[in-house]
Amino acid sequence: MTLIGMMHHRAEPEKVKKAYAYSVVAKAEGVEFFYCTPGKVDIKNQKIMGKYYENGMWIEKEYPFPDVIYNASYPLSKKAERIVDYLSESIPFTSHSIGSKLSVYKRVTKGEEFKQYLIPTLELTSVKDLLDMINLYSKIIMKPTSGHQGESVLFIEKEEDEFKINDAGKISIYTKEELLDFVSHKIQEQEYIVQRFISCQIKSGHVYDLRLHVQKNGEGKWVITSIYPRIGPLGSITSNLGSGGYTAYLDRFLQKEFNDDWFNIKRELEHFSLSFSNHFDALYDGSPLDELGIDVGIDENQRLWLFEVNWRPGIPIIFNSELDVARNTIHYAKYLALNKKKYF
Repeated sequence: MTLIGMMHHRAEPEKVKKAYAYSVVAKAEGVEFFYCTPGKVDIKNQKIMGKYYENGMWIEKEYPFPDVIYNASYPLSKKAERIVDYLSESIPFTSHSIGSKLSVYKRVTKGEEFKQYLIPTLELTSVKDLLDMINLYSKIIMKPTSGHQGESVLFIEKEEDEFKINDAGKISIYTKEELLDFVSHKIQEQEYIVQRFISCQIKSGHVYDLRLHVQKNGEGKWVITSIYPRIGPLGSITSNLGSGGYTAYLDRFLQKEFNDDWFNIKRELEHFSLSFSNHFDALYDGSPLDELGIDVGIDENQRLWLFEVNWRPGIPIIFNSELDVARNTIHYAKYLALNKKKYF
């Protein structure tokens, strides 16, 4: 029987909502499953003190090193990082980081096949980079290279000799000097990229994007878990659900927004989901990916744009897809266990 360990930085699986779903799916699929943290790994004796779920409780038990580790979160300390590195030398891990927004952009650009979908982007190393971009496009987006859930994203628009900044719905008007001073402070605090602003709005004026959630299945092949729109509050520049956005069912959304073109657009989204995932995965030699959240937009000319690629994406609870996500992960973990020699 395949043994899968789910490794997370939290000590208690009760505090990790998806741990229960994975435990249930593993049992249904005939897989032995336990939850653990890096701190419970005994390297000397090749053992891990983990927890399994039974009769409404998480029960502690000692396990041998598993066949596969589902690494559900980052290690939070240097010690934990060393333990994870040690385990990864001999045990397949399901997940591998894809890097920052900028490194993803550079990788896709170098891969060439999908670079026509990329939004013009610059690493924001000086205020000159921002001026060059805003003089070229007049409307730009400034975002942290390692940000998530739409945090710290700024929309900047040039209006004659002034600049309008939308910061989480708060509008400010700056002179050129004030803007440069503001941006200078921002890029000293953290790393940013600057992008051309692509307008993607529904008929009501709300901004939106589409999340393409893909995973690998039990054959090691990419499958679509879900595709859904993310719609931002009126006046917002981001559509992230964590920033007050909301979602809807795909077919209804496309029918309402694209009328007779809706079905062709749906097919394009499905094709892009799988073709891009296969290409993107191939760009990471030796570190196969297992799950992606690909964010795309469709502009007023129905052109598809690639906004971001995310590692370990979440999924809205309205779709009740927690078990679908868990099933794909468990199946893929079994695949890795059977094909371990490929990766070592």
